[in-house]
Amino acid sequence: MSRPRPPLSSHRRAHGFTLLDLLIALTILGILFGIAIPGLKNAVARVQAGSARSALTATLFDAQRHATVLGREVVICPGESQCVGGADWSQGWLAFIDHNGDRMHGPGEQIVRQEPGLPAGVRLRGTVGRPRIVYQPNGGNAGANITFTLCDRRGPRDALALILSNGGRLRSTRAAPPAGAACAVGL
Repeated sequence: MSRPRPPLSSHRRAHGFTLLDLLIALTILGILFGIAIPGLKNAVARVQAGSARSALTATLFDAQRHATVLGREVVICPGESQCVGGADWSQGWLAFIDHNGDRMHGPGEQIVRQEPGLPAGVRLRGTVGRPRIVYQPNGGNAGANITFTLCDRRGPRDALALILSNGGRLRSTRAAPPAGAACAVGL
């Protein structure tokens, strides 16, 4: 004699995901990440460049203020702990009160502000031949205007030119294509 079979409607359905469900979900997630990651990288690069610009602006302001209040020259130069010269400011910079007038940081010269190197993928280059900025007691800076080119991983098209006038005014504009391209080399 055969056993009676329970009706089909009484079978309980298994709960869970099939392998096909999992593959579809992973494919959708992969597509979403593929769309979102490049935008996220650009946002991070934009924030890092903005942070570098803010740090430079704050240093310029502090140096100018100290020069006028103290009646002494204040020097800003590339290099995290010593003036290294050159046009690359990406390794950080230093502002100090130049008591002896040699435009190099020495013992006993107070550091006004010190900035560490920029994150990987962000570069700041100054005008070739202007290895330092010297704020005078009248608030102006000695020498010719200096142009900083700020670039990041987004490429030369998004590079900025930060132009500091002798009077101490900083303005920004898009970098000229050759300067942006030179700045972005190796990023």
